[in-house]
Amino acid sequence: MHVAIIMDGNGRWAQQRGLVRAVGHRAGAKAARRIIEAAARSSIQALTLYAFSADNWSRPVDEVQNLMRLLKRYLVSETAKCIQNGIRIQVIGRRDRLSHNLLKTIEQTERATAVGHGLLLQLAVDYSSRAMIARAAQSDDADGGDFSGRLAHAMHAPNRAGDVDLLIRTGGERRLSDFLLWECAYAELVFINTFWPDFDEPAFDAALREFRGRIRRFGRLIPSNAAATPVEEAL
Repeated sequence: MHVAIIMDGNGRWAQQRGLVRAVGHRAGAKAARRIIEAAARSSIQALTLYAFSADNWSRPVDEVQNLMRLLKRYLVSETAKCIQNGIRIQVIGRRDRLSHNLLKTIEQTERATAVGHGLLLQLAVDYSSRAMIARAAQSDDADGGDFSGRLAHAMHAPNRAGDVDLLIRTGGERRLSDFLLWECAYAELVFINTFWPDFDEPAFDAALREFRGRIRRFGRLIPSNAAATPVEEAL
């Protein structure tokens, strides 16, 4: 099962409390740690978190710098724990606009965790689904064979997470925001009003239960004399 999450609401969470947005992002990093640990304990094979979109470069310079520092600190502090728990980390998206130090840390973390056989954790950084699809379409077959392979190559994802089964968005908004458009073709969508820093394991479990209760037809009709198969088989 592949779960993807748009972690929305850090800034608004901080503003509601009279705090600067950077505090919200730090609280959001703690929430991410909780959910990653919960996913690793479950039967989820892949978890993709939308950490920084290509459009986020338009935010104030100091906020962008804070986010990049936070990402680097997270990778440095969590690599050993990920190795211990068999979690593989790969960062998907563009890399040419990241700083040399951050890129070096990303590559070190990916190499160090590559031997894991548990959860595949993807962090989408400087990511635009439309840009990745366009890049894959313009590449030749040598970049990865079929289109899915070329797309994986374009976004630096040697470990393929496959199609998204469940997409969760916190923060009350109801849109995909250029996130995994190709992979979400048949994803079940769950939109939650809770801001990301307050999203916890019970809320995550509730989203998984909602997913299990849905019927996935993939465009097919279910015969009137046949019982619909719940999605719990995907787990």
